[in-house]
Amino acid sequence: MPELPEVEVVRRGLATHALGWTVGAVEVLHPRSVRRHVPGAADFAARLEGRVPTAAHRRGKYLWLTLDSGEMLLSHLGMSGQMLVQPAGKPDEKHLRVRLPLSDGRELRFVDQRTFGHLLVDAPGEREGVPSSVDHIALDPMDPDFAPESFVRALRARRTEVKRALLDQSLVSGVGNIYADEALWRARLHWARSTRDLSLLQATELLGHVHDVMNEALAVGGTTFDGLYVDVNGRSGYFERGLNAYGRQDRPCVRCGAPIVREAFMNRSSFSCPHCQPAPRARR
Repeated sequence: MPELPEVEVVRRGLATHALGWTVGAVEVLHPRSVRRHVPGAADFAARLEGRVPTAAHRRGKYLWLTLDSGEMLLSHLGMSGQMLVQPAGKPDEKHLRVRLPLSDGRELRFVDQRTFGHLLVDAPGEREGVPSSVDHIALDPMDPDFAPESFVRALRARRTEVKRALLDQSLVSGVGNIYADEALWRARLHWARSTRDLSLLQATELLGHVHDVMNEALAVGGTTFDGLYVDVNGRSGYFERGLNAYGRQDRPCVRCGAPIVREAFMNRSSFSCPHCQPAPRARR
């Protein structure tokens, strides 16, 4: 969290509010937030000062601002990162980590309670317009160049559980725990189902559900559970109201009435309906 819909909401906000203004003297208030900018915080600030963001892009859960220098300000929000555009006089957020003053009098602020997110200034990679740090990330289902047939073929060729495959950012980017659970619920597939056992129809329908659920979430601003995810203006998303599986432990499945179950999965949780999404025999 945040996942693709939430990051896309932030990208759209940056495209509307942060482009075309010159960046002033950058303040790095917590060095951990620029830990992946190897030359350090002073170099990070120097590369941004005087630069003008000209475009906002996203690949999966990564977003970046293209600068007039040709470099890119890359952001990963981690678990609790926020990119806010605020009036300069507004009091600092408790977990403000990086401040980027803009020439119109506002500030682009990176706020991150848990400091799992990060910012860095990156150079273009081998793919045109994509930072080198993101070169290895697969396309996401909303990308116009995403090839559904290739994804379905690669998914069925994997030897792993279907949810692990959905979370594999080298196969498809942007899908996280929430939307994987929701897509699997819609597809009536248990998270531990083997990708090798999926029929062509099942794999194709699953991809359709991934695409649909993320578009529906995007339409209402994404999913906010604990207030950590907000858009650039500090507003929460409302897709929590549309969740059918994730976070609904012991609540009745809206399709069949069976209580939703929570199972441990990769140091996190997976939610499913035991009736609509029967576990593979090997797990019983």
